[in-house]
Amino acid sequence: MLRTAKAVLARLPEPLYTLALKHRELLKFAVVGGTTFLVDNVVFYGLKLTFLEPKPVTAKIIAVLVATIVSYVLNREWSFRARGGRERRHEAALFFLVSGIGLVLSSAPLWISRYVFGLETPDVSLVTQEIADFVSAQIIGTLVAMVFRFWAFRKWVFPDEKAQPGSLRPAPEPASRR
Repeated sequence: MLRTAKAVLARLPEPLYTLALKHRELLKFAVVGGTTFLVDNVVFYGLKLTFLEPKPVTAKIIAVLVATIVSYVLNREWSFRARGGRERRHEAALFFLVSGIGLVLSSAPLWISRYVFGLETPDVSLVTQEIADFVSAQIIGTLVAMVFRFWAFRKWVFPDEKAQPGSLRPAPEPASRR
C-alpha cells in the first residue's frame, strides 16, 4: 500500500503534492474510512437481507462493530502511526469508546428514518424503504460519525506527539518526491 501511495503522490502536480503531504493524515483516514465503509456495507446488507431482515438496526450495529475493529487496526498502524504515545490498552479503550459514540451517531439516522418517520414496509414501498435505509444509515449516519471520529481520534485517542512527551511511536520518515 505504501508503494502505491508513493507512486500516486509522485505523479501529482506540485501544488497538489504539497497539499497532499500537508494533509496526509486526513487522506489516510479517508482511505481507511473508505475501506471500512465497504466492510460496513457488505456486513450490513449481508445481514439485513438474510438473517436480520426484520431487524435492520441490529444489522447496522453489528456491521459497525466489525468495521470498527478493522478501523482500529488500520488507523493505529497507518493513519495515526506518527501520533500517540499511550499504552496500547488505554489507546484501544479510548478508540472503542469513541467508536461506541460513533456507533450511536451512525445508527440514529436509520432509527429515526424507520421508527420516527415510519419509512418501512408496508407503509411505504420496498424501494422507498431501501433508499431511505441507505441514505439514512450509509450516507448520513456514516458522515456524521466520520466527522466526530476524526476529531475525537486526533484529540483523545491518538493525540499529537508533542502533547504526549512519554514513550512515543517513532514518526515515519518524510516521503521524498521521487
